[in-house]
Amino acid sequence: MWYEILPGLGIMTACLIIPGILTAEIQKFTNGGKEKRIARVPYQWYLMERDKRVSGTGVYHQSKGLENIH
Repeated sequence: MWYEILPGLGIMTACLIIPGILTAEIQKFTNGGKEKRIARVPYQWYLMERDKRVSGTGVYHQSKGLENIH
């Protein structure tokens, strides 16, 4: 019957969804709770470089508040 496909469909769905979710969670863990930023256009790359420079730590995902920027 048609319902015999459901276990296989469930396994395939889980195998396709789990790697994407795990990748996002691992990146958030390694970046201090923030998701990885992607620069698709030069302006976004410029903003990431600015964030590195402003943070004082050399990484874009550790930012200071506006009151700490000199």
